[in-house]
Amino acid sequence: MTFATSAARISVVTVVDPRLKTTSLCLGVGYGSRHDPPGCGGLAHMLEHLLMSAPVGTVGPLVQHLERLGGTANAETGLEQMLFYTQVAAEDAEEALDLLLRGVLTPEPDAATLDSERTAVLQELAAAEADPTDVVQDAFLAALFPDHPLGRPVGGTVPEIGRLDIDTVLGAHRSLFLPSPMVLTVIGPEIPRIPAEFAQAEYTAPAPRPEFPLGPVRAAEHAWPDEFSWVAVGGRSPSMSDDAGRQCYAVLANLMGADACSLLYRELRVSAGLAYSFQAWDRGYAESGAWRVLVGVESGNGAKAVDVVVRVLDELATDGPADIDLDAARRRARMSLILDAETPLEHARLLAYRSLDRTSGWDMERELRLIADVTRDDIRAAAAHIRSGLVTVVRPEPR
Repeated sequence: MTFATSAARISVVTVVDPRLKTTSLCLGVGYGSRHDPPGCGGLAHMLEHLLMSAPVGTVGPLVQHLERLGGTANAETGLEQMLFYTQVAAEDAEEALDLLLRGVLTPEPDAATLDSERTAVLQELAAAEADPTDVVQDAFLAALFPDHPLGRPVGGTVPEIGRLDIDTVLGAHRSLFLPSPMVLTVIGPEIPRIPAEFAQAEYTAPAPRPEFPLGPVRAAEHAWPDEFSWVAVGGRSPSMSDDAGRQCYAVLANLMGADACSLLYRELRVSAGLAYSFQAWDRGYAESGAWRVLVGVESGNGAKAVDVVVRVLDELATDGPADIDLDAARRRARMSLILDAETPLEHARLLAYRSLDRTSGWDMERELRLIADVTRDDIRAAAAHIRSGLVTVVRPEPR
C-alpha cells in the first residue's frame, strides 16, 4: 500500500495483532548524514531535532504532545536513514499518526527553535567527543571509507553546526528530505485511518542521487595510550542489497561477539583474560558494509587483544568454525531478529529500516532462512575477506 503527500510518496507496512493494547508507528526516511551537502555535515541530524521539537499547529512540540498521550516518542539519524517513531495506547493511534505526519512532513519551525536545538546538538557532540566508544567508531568508519560520505560523522562538526541557519535546514527538508523514499510501519490491534490530506496528492519521483565510488581503505599506523582504551578491528562487508552475503557477516559477528558461546569470548575473555567489554556487529550501506569488533582494553593489553582477534579471524579463514559453534552463531543471529519482531516498537523500527531500500518490502522469514543457510565455507570466505582488508583504530590517541 502507498499514499502520497504533496512532496513525498510513502509506502505503508502494517501488522495487525489483536492481542496488543498499544499501537507502534515508525516513519522511516531514506535520508541520512551521507546525503548532507559538502560543508553541511550534521544537517540531517539537526533536521531530526528540529522536526521533533517544532510546534504542530497549536498543540506544541511534536515530541511533547506525543508523550502527553502517555506514550513514548523518539527519532534517530543514521548514515543513510532517519527514523521517527512512537508507541501509544491503541485508542490514541489516529491522533498520534496525524501528529507524526504533520510534524515530520509539514513542519512549522522558527529560528528560535533551531537555536534551542542547536544547543542540544552541540551538547551531544561534546558528550560524544568525551566518549571513546563514539570517537573510535567515527574514526573506524573514516578509515574504512576515507574521502567518502560514509566516512563522515553523523553529527557533523562544531563549525558545521554553527553555520546552519533556518533557511538551510528548511531548504534541505524540501529538497532532500521530502523527495526521499519513505516507509510508514504500523503495528497494533487495528490500523488507524490515514488523514485524507496526506493521502490525496500527486507524486513526483525523486531525482536519482549521485553515486560515490569507494577508494581503498586507509589502514594507518596506531599507537596505544597509557590508559584504558577502545580498539575497533574490522573491514568492509557486502552492501545492503546483498541479502545472502550480509547474513554470512551477521553470523561471523555472532561467532566473535560478546555472548558466552562465541569463539572470541572464550579466547579473549576466558583464556587470555584481556577484555571484559567487547562486541561485534555488521552494518550494510548502499555501496558497501562495515564489519567490526570493538574491544575495551586496559593499558598494556591492547596489542595482545588485537592479536587474539586477528588469530581467531585467521583460524576461521583457514578452517572455518566447528559445527557446534556455527550452529550457535546462526541461532543467535536468528534470535536477534525474532526478539525484535516480538517487541512491537522494535518491530516497527526494524520493518521501516529494512524496507526503505526495497521496492517489494522486507520478508523476515526469508532473512531467517538465509541465516540458517550460512555454511562453514561462507564463514571461511567472510573471515578471509575481512582479514585481507583489516583496519585497526585505537582511541583515545596517546597524549
